[in-house]
Formats: sequence, structure tokens, C-alpha cells
Amino acid sequence: MTDDDFSTTVYYDDDADESYLQSKTVAVLGYGSQGHAHALNLHESGFDVVVGLRESSDSWPVAEEDGLDVATPREAAAQADVVSILVPDTVQPAVFEEIEPALDEGDTVQFAHGFNVHYNQIRPPEDVDVTLVAPKSPGHIVRRNYERDEGTPGLLAVYQDATGEAAQEALAYAKGIGCTRAGVIETTFAEETETDLFGEQAVLCGGVTSLVKQGFETMVDAGYSPEMAYFEVLNELKLIVDLMYEDGLGGMWHSVSYTAEYGGLTRGDRVVDEDVRENMEEILEEVQNGEFAREWILENQAGRPKFDQLVQAEEDHEIEAVGEDLRALFSWSEDDESDEQESEPAAADD
Repeated sequence: MTDDDFSTTVYYDDDADESYLQSKTVAVLGYGSQGHAHALNLHESGFDVVVGLRESSDSWPVAEEDGLDVATPREAAAQADVVSILVPDTVQPAVFEEIEPALDEGDTVQFAHGFNVHYNQIRPPEDVDVTLVAPKSPGHIVRRNYERDEGTPGLLAVYQDATGEAAQEALAYAKGIGCTRAGVIETTFAEETETDLFGEQAVLCGGVTSLVKQGFETMVDAGYSPEMAYFEVLNELKLIVDLMYEDGLGGMWHSVSYTAEYGGLTRGDRVVDEDVRENMEEILEEVQNGEFAREWILENQAGRPKFDQLVQAEEDHEIEAVGEDLRALFSWSEDDESDEQESEPAAADD
């Protein structure tokens, strides 16, 4: 498997040979959302794990209380045969620069997102394996599913195979964190990175939130109460997404009323029309040609002024205040808060 290959192969528990990882030490750098889940799941699967953290990190005592060995990133990398870099994308290049002298020939550098390798912010030496194991879920879900003897779907890719065993080792790692219980799809660093960025920007995080806000503003501007607008365009969105998640678009259409189905089928394309498709194609091109990556890298180098301004504007939007007040009125908000407190992972070690 190379970074130029595209495949829809799916691997499960029986496809993974744990012996490729059993005699090795895995360093998990970072103990945030993904880091804590990977480290604990691997540890409980019987693998030798050391967590790499800054000495000043608040996560250091947390990881020790969880029964894990902890060292600085450089020390952890020196001990390990596999180094899984699970700190935020923005700090990965600096962390890699710190640990690179500790890498030996035949070691593995592993990621959960291909951004820095694909856009050449990290250039691993030629004598190490470079792999990707990416659960398609937040870390606390990866952990919770593992504890329930369930699995979390994931992706697997090999960017560089110096030993000839990179794919087998990555598959053993994927089994160790519980992903092969559900299924692991073979992909490439390029495909994982570009599809992930496009999905976030055009649909999941960017497109959907923009659609929700514009629907909310349209209704409020027309004189409807903000509370009614919130319920119609945001609260009920979860019901529709759950239906699509469980049984696809067809299952969703089958579950809603005929009135909703006819209205959606006849009006949806008037909202998300060919102009939107053209905009999406532009966004995809910016991802593919590296324009977005360069913009985001420069934004971080400048101290994130645009990012901070946009975040503040999002927090100040009326829909946020309305939603906070409404959610506090309902009994399920207390249940959700309790669940979040029970499953909240340690803060990202950035």
C-alpha cells in the first residue's frame, strides 16, 4: 500500500496480528481527547505504553493516576519503537523536531490525521515507517466504546514503509484501541487529509452551522420568536441527523411525514443550489492545492487574530444565547451535563 493507492478494503479483528506490536513499546504523545483513549486502550489490550508529556503538563499526574508510565516527549520517543503523535496539529511540527533525534532506524511515527505530513510540515527520515490510524470519533467515544466491548470505525494508511511491516503493525495498533471491532478502512494520507478538511469546511462544521444560522436569522427577521426558530432549525436537526446516521438518506425520508418529504425534495435544491456546488468545488480545490493549509499555518504564526475574531463573533450570535436559555429549561439538559462530566477527557496537551 502506497500513498498513491486508493482502496476500500475494510479490516476487522481477525485481519490483525497483534504479534507485530506485542514486543514493542508505544509512546503516545499527548493525553487529550485522542491521546488518553489510545494510551488506555492499548494498555488494557496488553501493550507496553508510555505517555509523552511536557513536565509542566496538567495531564502528567492524570496519566499517572490512570496507571500509565509518563515521560517527556523526547524520553518517551527514545524508549519507544512506535511513536504516536496525538498532540494538536498546530504543535506537531515543534514536537516532532524535539523527538526526531530520538528516533532509530526501523521505528514508526504514527498520526491520527495526515495534515502535517501531507502538507510537508513534518518530513520524517527515510529509515522509519510512517503510518496513520484515525478513529472516526472523538476520543471519549473511542474510550467508551472500548470499555463496552464495542468498536469505533477508523482509517488506516501507510505513507512510508521502511521495514516492510508498516501496515501490519498499524493494523495491530488499530486492534489495540478497538477500531477493528467495528472496521478499519484502508486509505492514504492524501485522501484522509483532503476529505477530512473538505467535510469539515463544506458540510459538517462550516456548511451546517452557516445553514442553521441563516435559517434562524430568516425566521427571526420575519417576526417569529427566536425560541421557535431555534427549535425548528437547530434542535430538530439532531433528530434528522440521527435518522440519516442510522439508515441513510432513504431511511430519513421514510421516517418523516409526506409533507416534510415533499417540501424537502422540492425546496432543498433551491437553498443548496448549483452556486453552492460551485463554492464547494472552490473549497475542495483550496484543500487540494494547499491554499487552506498555508492560510491556517500563517494564521497560527501570526497569533490567530482572524481565528479569535471569528470565534468571538460566533459566541456572540443570538442563537447561542437563545439556545443556552432554552436548553436549561428541559430535564434532558441535566442528563446531558452529567454524561459530559463522566466522559470528559483531559484537556489537549498543547
